Formats: sequence, C-alpha cells, structure tokens
Amino acid sequence: MPDDRYFLSLSCRNRPGIVAAVARCLFEAGGNIQEAHQHDDIETGMFFARIGFNFVNGDDLETLRTRFADVAASFDMNWTMRSVSQPLRVLVLVSRFDHCLSDILYRWRIGELNMSIAGIVANYPRETYPHHDFNGTPFDYLPVTRENKAEQEEKLWSIIEERQVDLVILARYMQVLSPELARRLEGRCINIHHSFLPGFKGAKPYHQAHERGVKLIGATAHYVTSDLDEGPIIEQDVERVTHHDTPETLVRKGRDIERRVLARALAWHLDGRVLLNGRKTVVFKD
Repeated sequence: MPDDRYFLSLSCRNRPGIVAAVARCLFEAGGNIQEAHQHDDIETGMFFARIGFNFVNGDDLETLRTRFADVAASFDMNWTMRSVSQPLRVLVLVSRFDHCLSDILYRWRIGELNMSIAGIVANYPRETYPHHDFNGTPFDYLPVTRENKAEQEEKLWSIIEERQVDLVILARYMQVLSPELARRLEGRCINIHHSFLPGFKGAKPYHQAHERGVKLIGATAHYVTSDLDEGPIIEQDVERVTHHDTPETLVRKGRDIERRVLARALAWHLDGRVLLNGRKTVVFKD
C-alpha cells in the first residue's frame, strides 16, 4: 500500500452537520477524500464513519490531528486517525490447537496483514509447536492453573504494557480471561470460537454436534468482554454439512472456517473498519 494514504474512523451521537464539518476540516488541511463509508443507526441514535484520504499540497498528519481535535470535541467523537501503512502491534495468545496461529503468521509474513508481531504467549511449552519457525519472535510460556491464574494474568498484562501492544488475538487460546483483564482490553482483544455456543459447551464440541446431527457448522470472531463469549461480533461464517460427515471431517472443516473468519476480523480491525456500537459492531468492509 502507498505510504501517503490515511484513514479517519469516528463515532458520535448523530446530529446535523457532522459530515460537513469533517469534510471541511479535511479540505482546509489539503486532504483529498478517496473513500467514504457512513452509517446512521436509528435504533441507538449513533453515527459512524470511516474516511480514507491523502494529502494534496496540504498539512501533514500531526497537523491535521490537531485541527481535527477541535471538530471531534464539538461533536464528542470517539475517533482514530492514522496512516494506512502504520502497523499495529499484535500479541497472539494460543493453546494446543495452532491452526489459527499458523494462518496469522503466514498472512503476516506475505504482507496480507498490516501489523507487527509483539510476541506469542502460550499456556503450552514451545516444544508443542515443532513445525513453527517463530524466526526471532518473542515466545512466552505462561502455564495457567487454578492456583496461579491471577499471577499469570498479571505477567500477561506486563507483557502487553511493556511491548506497547495495540491488539490481542486469542487464536484458540483455551483460557477464560478474568473480568478485570477483559475490561482492561475492551475493544482491543479479539477471540475466535465455533458458532455452536451457547450449545455444545466444553470438550469436543464437533463430536457433540455430530451426535445431534447438525446441518450447519460455523465460527464467530468477536471482541472479548467480561461476558464470556458474548462480546460484540465482528464476523461469522458457516458451512453446510451432511450425514456423510464424521466428527473428524467436522473438526477439519471447523478449522478452515475459524481460520478465515479470524483473518477477516483481524484485517478489518487493523484497517480501522470495525467500530463498536454498544453490544454490536459496525463493519465498513472494503
């Protein structure tokens, strides 16, 4: 992607004049709007927008941020403005199942995901992943038990702060975050899981689904909140299955769905296309 592309994502209570004020500020700073998405949620009264732009003989990004701060304050906006080329620092948490980790690392290495890897944290030792080349990426082994959970979460939080992590990915991390840690990570922690929930909880959900003869399997990517697996949904996908499928083929198909759903959710977050709307999200797809 060219280095001179930027985006502005914003949300606020809806009222007349928002688009005009934003466009005027960009125009006066020499900004050229290249892409614009907006959504007026009539149920919540909220307004959401994502605007892609560049500069044409005008200000730089920091000067525009200073200009725009006054506009944002007048509408009480939540907003983000940055270069498209600026990577976010991502920390990946993983347990024994590493298919989502593998997919994320591959997409990152080929340049599909605009991020930098701040590290990998696992509750299984490094030897669990012999086929992975972490290539110098920091790897932290934090085994979790009922007795040490609080202590290990504090170590995890220290890693997040020290490495200036922007986003945490639970790439099939099979540990429930405490309500306190979930609150600390609000809006910047994404989880992936099968879409059977709240049904088929616990071990071997695909085996449970096979026993019940399900016809659809799927996956959900959502932001983590203190309400277990009930955070704002970013992306979902499903695949039809039949009586010919075995538990093993359901597991294999489930892995594929989980990989692609998490990848889409991650890419959209990195690109500033996901905005929180209470218990929901607004996703401006490209």
